[in-house]
Amino acid sequence: MYVLIDDDRAGLALQRLRPWHRLLASCQAGRLDRELAEGASPEASTALAARAIRLTSLDYRRDLAASLRRIVVVATGQPAPVRSAQVAAPKSPGAPRSPRIPLRQAQISQSARLLAELATRLAAPGPVPVRGVAMVTRLLSECTGPLYREASRDDLSLITERAAQALTL
Repeated sequence: MYVLIDDDRAGLALQRLRPWHRLLASCQAGRLDRELAEGASPEASTALAARAIRLTSLDYRRDLAASLRRIVVVATGQPAPVRSAQVAAPKSPGAPRSPRIPLRQAQISQSARLLAELATRLAAPGPVPVRGVAMVTRLLSECTGPLYREASRDDLSLITERAAQALTL
Protein backbone atom coordinates (compact mmCIF):
# COMPACT_ATOMS: atom_id res chain seq x y z
CA MET A 1 0.00 0.00 0.00
CA TYR A 2 1.16 3.51 -0.79
CA VAL A 3 0.39 6.77 1.00
CA LEU A 4 0.97 10.43 0.22
CA ILE A 5 3.44 12.09 2.56
CA ASP A 6 4.05 15.84 2.65
CA ASP A 7 7.81 16.06 2.23
CA ASP A 8 9.16 19.54 3.00
CA ARG A 9 11.64 19.31 0.13
CA ALA A 10 9.55 17.73 -2.62
CA GLY A 11 5.97 18.48 -1.59
CA LEU A 12 3.60 15.53 -1.69
CA ALA A 13 5.43 12.28 -2.36
CA LEU A 14 4.14 8.76 -2.79
CA GLN A 15 5.68 6.46 -0.18
CA ARG A 16 5.24 2.77 0.39
CA LEU A 17 3.64 1.88 3.72
CA ARG A 18 5.71 -0.93 5.25
CA PRO A 19 4.64 -3.35 8.00
CA TRP A 20 6.87 -1.59 10.52
CA HIS A 21 5.02 1.68 9.84
CA ARG A 22 1.80 -0.02 10.97
CA LEU A 23 3.57 -1.49 14.00
CA LEU A 24 5.02 1.89 14.92
CA ALA A 25 1.59 3.50 14.54
CA SER A 26 0.08 0.86 16.80
CA CYS A 27 2.74 1.37 19.48
CA GLN A 28 2.26 5.15 19.38
CA ALA A 29 -1.54 5.06 19.01
CA GLY A 30 -2.29 7.35 21.97
CA ARG A 31 0.05 10.11 20.83
CA LEU A 32 -0.98 9.80 17.18
CA ASP A 33 -4.69 9.83 18.07
CA ARG A 34 -4.16 13.00 20.11
CA GLU A 35 -2.36 14.67 17.20
CA LEU A 36 -5.03 13.62 14.69
CA ALA A 37 -7.84 14.73 17.03
CA GLU A 38 -6.16 18.13 17.31
CA GLY A 39 -6.11 18.46 13.51
CA ALA A 40 -2.71 17.10 12.44
CA SER A 41 -2.56 16.10 8.79
CA PRO A 42 -2.24 12.35 8.15
CA GLU A 43 0.17 13.26 5.35
CA ALA A 44 2.66 14.66 7.87
CA SER A 45 4.33 11.29 8.52
CA THR A 46 4.07 7.61 7.67
CA ALA A 47 3.07 6.85 11.28
CA LEU A 48 0.17 9.34 11.10
CA ALA A 49 -0.85 7.98 7.70
CA ALA A 50 -0.81 4.39 8.95
CA ARG A 51 -2.84 5.31 12.03
CA ALA A 52 -5.32 7.31 9.94
CA ILE A 53 -5.88 4.32 7.65
CA ARG A 54 -6.61 2.13 10.68
CA LEU A 55 -8.91 4.66 12.35
CA THR A 56 -11.01 5.30 9.25
CA SER A 57 -11.49 1.65 8.32
CA LEU A 58 -15.15 0.65 8.50
CA ASP A 59 -14.43 -2.28 10.84
CA TYR A 60 -12.66 -0.03 13.35
CA ARG A 61 -15.42 2.59 13.17
CA ARG A 62 -18.11 -0.04 13.70
CA ASP A 63 -16.22 -1.34 16.75
CA LEU A 64 -16.15 2.20 18.16
CA ALA A 65 -19.87 2.59 17.47
CA ALA A 66 -20.60 -0.70 19.24
CA SER A 67 -18.58 0.46 22.24
CA LEU A 68 -20.55 3.71 22.41
CA ARG A 69 -23.81 1.78 22.26
CA ARG A 70 -22.71 -0.63 25.00
CA ILE A 71 -21.79 2.30 27.25
CA VAL A 72 -25.23 3.84 26.72
CA VAL A 73 -26.94 0.52 27.48
CA VAL A 74 -24.93 -0.10 30.65
CA ALA A 75 -25.25 3.47 31.91
CA THR A 76 -28.94 3.95 31.19
CA GLY A 77 -30.29 0.41 31.32
CA GLN A 78 -31.99 1.05 27.98
CA PRO A 79 -30.84 0.25 24.45
CA ALA A 80 -29.30 3.12 22.55
CA PRO A 81 -31.68 4.52 19.93
CA VAL A 82 -30.69 3.38 16.44
CA ARG A 83 -31.74 5.30 13.33
CA SER A 84 -31.25 2.60 10.70
CA ALA A 85 -31.46 -1.18 10.58
CA GLN A 86 -28.13 -1.12 8.71
CA VAL A 87 -26.27 0.14 11.76
CA ALA A 88 -28.15 -1.75 14.47
CA ALA A 89 -26.14 -2.74 17.51
CA PRO A 90 -24.69 -6.24 17.31
CA LYS A 91 -26.79 -8.86 19.04
CA SER A 92 -25.08 -10.58 21.91
CA PRO A 93 -26.41 -13.26 24.22
CA GLY A 94 -27.42 -12.11 27.68
CA ALA A 95 -27.47 -8.69 29.26
CA PRO A 96 -24.60 -6.29 28.74
CA ARG A 97 -21.85 -6.72 31.30
CA SER A 98 -20.73 -3.84 33.43
CA PRO A 99 -17.39 -2.43 32.39
CA ARG A 100 -14.43 -2.73 34.73
CA ILE A 101 -14.11 1.04 34.86
CA PRO A 102 -17.11 2.76 36.46
CA LEU A 103 -19.14 4.98 34.18
CA ARG A 104 -20.57 8.43 34.91
CA GLN A 105 -24.11 7.24 34.51
CA ALA A 106 -25.81 10.60 35.01
CA GLN A 107 -23.62 12.34 32.40
CA ILE A 108 -24.03 9.48 29.93
CA SER A 109 -27.81 9.41 30.43
CA GLN A 110 -27.98 13.13 29.65
CA SER A 111 -25.90 12.61 26.50
CA ALA A 112 -27.41 9.26 25.43
CA ARG A 113 -29.11 10.65 22.32
CA LEU A 114 -25.94 12.46 21.21
CA LEU A 115 -23.82 9.35 21.83
CA ALA A 116 -26.27 7.24 19.80
CA GLU A 117 -26.16 9.73 16.91
CA LEU A 118 -22.36 9.69 17.09
CA ALA A 119 -22.40 5.88 16.91
CA THR A 120 -24.70 6.04 13.87
CA ARG A 121 -22.35 8.43 12.05
CA LEU A 122 -19.34 6.27 12.86
CA ALA A 123 -20.94 3.07 11.59
CA ALA A 124 -22.28 4.57 8.36
CA PRO A 125 -20.54 3.35 5.21
CA GLY A 126 -18.40 5.76 3.27
CA PRO A 127 -15.42 7.94 4.04
CA VAL A 128 -15.20 10.05 7.18
CA PRO A 129 -12.63 12.60 8.33
CA VAL A 130 -9.99 11.01 10.54
CA ARG A 131 -10.15 13.87 13.04
CA GLY A 132 -13.65 12.87 14.21
CA VAL A 133 -12.74 9.21 14.60
CA ALA A 134 -9.62 10.14 16.57
CA MET A 135 -11.76 12.31 18.85
CA VAL A 136 -14.08 9.37 19.57
CA THR A 137 -11.13 7.05 20.14
CA ARG A 138 -9.72 9.47 22.70
CA LEU A 139 -13.12 9.86 24.38
CA LEU A 140 -13.43 6.10 24.81
CA SER A 141 -9.83 5.42 25.81
CA GLU A 142 -9.11 8.19 28.31
CA CYS A 143 -9.94 6.83 31.76
CA THR A 144 -9.73 10.33 33.20
CA GLY A 145 -12.22 11.72 30.69
CA PRO A 146 -15.90 12.64 30.98
CA LEU A 147 -17.21 9.11 30.39
CA TYR A 148 -15.47 7.66 33.41
CA ARG A 149 -14.18 10.15 35.96
CA GLU A 150 -16.45 12.21 38.21
CA ALA A 151 -13.72 14.83 38.70
CA SER A 152 -13.43 15.43 34.95
CA ARG A 153 -14.30 19.02 34.09
CA ASP A 154 -14.86 18.18 30.42
CA ASP A 155 -18.43 18.44 29.14
CA LEU A 156 -19.46 15.09 27.60
CA SER A 157 -22.25 16.64 25.50
CA LEU A 158 -19.92 19.28 24.08
CA ILE A 159 -17.20 16.74 23.24
CA THR A 160 -19.77 14.43 21.65
CA GLU A 161 -21.20 17.26 19.53
CA ARG A 162 -17.72 18.33 18.39
CA ALA A 163 -16.82 14.76 17.44
CA ALA A 164 -20.06 14.40 15.48
CA GLN A 165 -19.37 17.67 13.65
CA ALA A 166 -15.82 16.53 12.90
CA LEU A 167 -17.20 13.35 11.32
CA THR A 168 -19.13 15.38 8.75
CA LEU A 169 -17.34 15.80 5.43
